[in-house]
Amino acid sequence: MKDYHISKHSSFYTIGLNYKKADAEVRGKFSLDEVSMDKLLLKAKEQGIDGLLATSTCNRTELHGFAQHPFQLIKLLCEHSAGTVEEFQEVAYVYKNNEAISHLFRVGTGLDSQILGDFEIISQLKQSFYRSKKLEIANPFIERLCNSIIQASKRIKNETEISSGATSVAFASVQYILQNVERIGEKNILLFGTGKIGRNTCENLIKHTKNPHITLINRTKGKAEKVGGKFNLAVKDYGDLPAEIRKADVLVVATGAQHPTITKELIYTKKPLLILDLSIPKNVDDTVTELDHVTMVHLDHLSQITDETLERRKLFIPKAEAIINEVKTDFIQWLETRKFAPVIKALKKKLNTMKEEELDYQSKKTADFNAEQANVISNRFIQKITKQFANHLKDNSVDSDSSLELIQKVFQIELDQQ
Repeated sequence: MKDYHISKHSSFYTIGLNYKKADAEVRGKFSLDEVSMDKLLLKAKEQGIDGLLATSTCNRTELHGFAQHPFQLIKLLCEHSAGTVEEFQEVAYVYKNNEAISHLFRVGTGLDSQILGDFEIISQLKQSFYRSKKLEIANPFIERLCNSIIQASKRIKNETEISSGATSVAFASVQYILQNVERIGEKNILLFGTGKIGRNTCENLIKHTKNPHITLINRTKGKAEKVGGKFNLAVKDYGDLPAEIRKADVLVVATGAQHPTITKELIYTKKPLLILDLSIPKNVDDTVTELDHVTMVHLDHLSQITDETLERRKLFIPKAEAIINEVKTDFIQWLETRKFAPVIKALKKKLNTMKEEELDYQSKKTADFNAEQANVISNRFIQKITKQFANHLKDNSVDSDSSLELIQKVFQIELDQQ
């Protein structure tokens, strides 16, 4: 970005942590629910931060926005989560300007996902943008950047096979069940939590296990009934959870709570029980593994599963990266145009003032002066001159900052007066 800052006094930063260095426990400390994200964005707005996105998924928590120093964003995150600055520094990353833009493109297009080709992240990014826009902390830069990433994501999905087959945690969890539970079609499966991950897991379970014995439970029963009605599955009350766990051979937990929803005390079983925890923070207490017959697997382990499908997706990374570069180049060009647009506008205004003065002078000096024709010709010259300057500034080989300074100096342009 040639050190270009869309705000005079701040740069664009990404600060965050993800699955690469932070385990599930640490990611859980920094996870943000919807209420926390709203509070964080409102606090940032109070502090005068111009443009901010907050994303928090099972794989990562990140803030993307403008600040005088990245610690402003780090402090906001730590104040609105259970994590500390010291813990953040151990596993975190900070990207600035062009690096931050490139990182967000890779995140939004599934190339930085724990499971390559996971396109759930783009809907989460959209939600982040809508939240920021609603709270009036999404400036034109943030809006254009999000739209560009959405465009790149659509193209990658349509023009490559990087998301071929089932994707994401839902895909990995069902693959694990198929590989580790014999005669899965005859087993009792209990799905606790029917949010997005829960719904996707449910669809994959039905598709790949051919199992009619799937029971759904959600704290809000109505949400479970919508999913259950769609697939003709049994739905039970939240109060029936302990009894249904006793019947289950497989328990999939996809709740979005900030604390464990499945504890050792809820489980009474004398037969093998496989528990898959697809939540961040962990929604299954680690102590359940102390129980006989219980096996517990967290999504971090599930995400390590690779098969031919995932290996095949890697072949499409170069094509996906080429699409990203193409869309990102358009965004950077827009950004550069936005950078020099005020100067070009001021230059045009200055030239028009000079034109008016000269036409006025000539009309008084020349008796048969054709002011209308002279005005048309002058306007065409001004248009060509400003276009020439704009094309010069768009040239990647040009130091646009120095050129802008020179234009302002030569034509005595004071932008603050425009």
